[in-house]
Amino acid sequence: MSIEGKKIYLRAMELEDMDCYREMINDSSIARNVLGWSFPVSKQEQLKWYEKAVMDKKNLRFTIVLKESNEVVGMVTLSEIDWQNRRASHGIKLSSNCPKRQGIATDAVMTLMKYAFEEMNLNRLDGGRIAYNTASQKLYEKCGWHAEGLKKKALYRNGEYHDQVITGILKEEYLIIKEKMG
Repeated sequence: MSIEGKKIYLRAMELEDMDCYREMINDSSIARNVLGWSFPVSKQEQLKWYEKAVMDKKNLRFTIVLKESNEVVGMVTLSEIDWQNRRASHGIKLSSNCPKRQGIATDAVMTLMKYAFEEMNLNRLDGGRIAYNTASQKLYEKCGWHAEGLKKKALYRNGEYHDQVITGILKEEYLIIKEKMG
């Protein structure tokens, strides 16, 4: 099963996606702009992670695939799924080969929200970003997310501490932005 967007589709991650995932993890320019971090990852470590991750139903990872070329360009996540409170955390990571300024990230986030809110019946998604990541700020504002708080100097990148912006969106807010975006 794939989850259809306008320009992309989301599907379960597959073993053949691991080269792309490993490139994203090991790319220092990507690592500077995302919340999580890791040590450099080898092919063997990536395969061990994959084997555990595909069985984890509390933390879902979807591969972002361009419809036009069938090229893998990143991943989106629903993690820490809390069924009782109908909420999850969300993240996105795009590969360096993902076309820029073509609405792919927006489509990926909107497609994931559609799945989370309309299929999984979640009521809230949580997220966050490094304060200096204005591209992420613009993306999430466009998709209806709101800044809800700030963790001062919570993230260490490039020899300095940076603020973490806490973000979120409710199902009712998603439905409004979905209607506006058409």
